[in-house]
Amino acid sequence: MMETKNASFSHFDPELGVLEVASPDDVDFDKMPLIPAIVQDARTGLVLTLAYMNREALARTLATRQTVFWSRSRQQLWRKGETSGHVQDVVAIRLDCDGDALLVLVHPHGPACHTGATTCFYRKMGPGATHL
Repeated sequence: MMETKNASFSHFDPELGVLEVASPDDVDFDKMPLIPAIVQDARTGLVLTLAYMNREALARTLATRQTVFWSRSRQQLWRKGETSGHVQDVVAIRLDCDGDALLVLVHPHGPACHTGATTCFYRKMGPGATHL
């Protein structure tokens, strides 16, 4: 199991910057049937993962208040934690200005990554990286 250092965002406010209230009808699924959903810890501000949602995944997420995504590899819906038990309780969902990306603020119950790491973004590009 991979461990990550626990980031400290003591001043993180998940409500900061909210100017409007959006509805599921504001999401532009006509432009893209699968939209990116950035999942962020609502307590710490740590970005946990990037997943994808279609219209049904968003509807189920809103109904259950737990994250549901579309698996591009399996071509089916999956609820985060259905096998691991590491569910994510949804605190809030934000829609970007173009209506084609979501920010999902959650209270995670365990690691977000299938490797066991807290976040899927546990690898840092190092000095040897030639293409950033």
